[in-house]
Amino acid sequence: MTTTRQKSSSGGQQHFTIDLLPSRSENLGIITLNRPAALNALSLDMIRSLNHILPQFRSDETLHATLFEGCHTGKRSVFCSGGDVKSVYMSGKGLSNTEDSVPSDQHGYGAPSLETADFFREEYQMNHLIATQPERCPQISIWDGVVMGGGAGISVHGKYRVATENTLFAMPETGIGLFPDVGSMYWLPRLEGGLGTYIALTGARLKADDLMYAGLATHYVPSSKLMELRDALVAATAIASSGDNEGNDTDVNDNVHVHVGGIEGVLASFAEDIDTTNSLLATNRGFIDKSFSFEKKSSVEEIVESLHLLSSSSSSSDACDSTEFSRKTLDTIHKMSPTSLKVTFEGIRRGAELLDVASVLKMEYRMVQGFMRENSDFYEGIRAVLVDKDHKPKWSPGKLAEVTDDVVASFFESLGDNELVFPEDTNDYAASKL
Repeated sequence: MTTTRQKSSSGGQQHFTIDLLPSRSENLGIITLNRPAALNALSLDMIRSLNHILPQFRSDETLHATLFEGCHTGKRSVFCSGGDVKSVYMSGKGLSNTEDSVPSDQHGYGAPSLETADFFREEYQMNHLIATQPERCPQISIWDGVVMGGGAGISVHGKYRVATENTLFAMPETGIGLFPDVGSMYWLPRLEGGLGTYIALTGARLKADDLMYAGLATHYVPSSKLMELRDALVAATAIASSGDNEGNDTDVNDNVHVHVGGIEGVLASFAEDIDTTNSLLATNRGFIDKSFSFEKKSSVEEIVESLHLLSSSSSSSDACDSTEFSRKTLDTIHKMSPTSLKVTFEGIRRGAELLDVASVLKMEYRMVQGFMRENSDFYEGIRAVLVDKDHKPKWSPGKLAEVTDDVVASFFESLGDNELVFPEDTNDYAASKL
């Protein structure tokens, strides 16, 4: 089957970068992340390209599905390692080569033309496009390799997420002085028990069995079958298209069911069962629920206290398991930004009460702008992990008790005229597919 490059037929400025390759095969729209040297991290150019391509895919009623995949060199499998936050750091520190230097105290309030604002505004608008895709054109994301941060944002809101034996999923933002964003404050609190809070606060590295257990991945397919799966998806969209023309009296909803049913059938035929009983999340589920359920714990301090109690237990074999798990978890949490931990926990609590992804993304935009302000832990976290790479961040404040309720509340304050908004024409579509 031939594959042709998708071309724009709409007006306005076009955004194209070789780091993101749109194409079409039969009636399958394909997005290939093509930045393997940077682990397919999303740059602002890639985000802008997606914001140009996705509405075209959305309006093309001959497309029956979209496929997101990552290009890799063969040395390491990668879907998308997140957003290019180092570039955002450079902007906030006045070190960017692509924009005029701006005083650092002007960052963090959503002002247009600053990358510290534009990057997240446009990324969240793109996340919303994915979360509100029409039912007739479901998205399939191939999680073959690393999936972190922004990589979750371009996939978890789609209908299907396919894990492989190479999948490594994480939301590591509290370790860089940020929080799990890209709509994560919507889906994290909707995971069962304490799973969402645990994933958010600890940045836990999850494999395919964890993702199937938690319901984050919808299918497990061995990587050796991915090319065959891709061809079958292309063929399924072609078959669905030929069915559209069999009669003029076919109901539109019937065609939607044909398209989606064909995709679901293909995925089901390639999917394999995977044992989740020994996964990290399943093995430690009781301890996770006891310590991390935001319905049971009202603060990060209570979570830490619960972990301390579990780490000192020693009266049974279960207690021994909980002791080691709790100690490792405590060690991890103590490395994270106290501010990030508290703001993340509050975001999860608030996100659980919001009804759709759009409302959550608007809240997250306020939150992320708080982290873009001068002397935020974000700049220290990126310095330690991505710039100097000493992995020894000096958080300020350095203790949970020093992060007051007023400090946390400041991350949720209105940005006035700079609030996040979405195009009106996307408001009629359904909420997230998760």
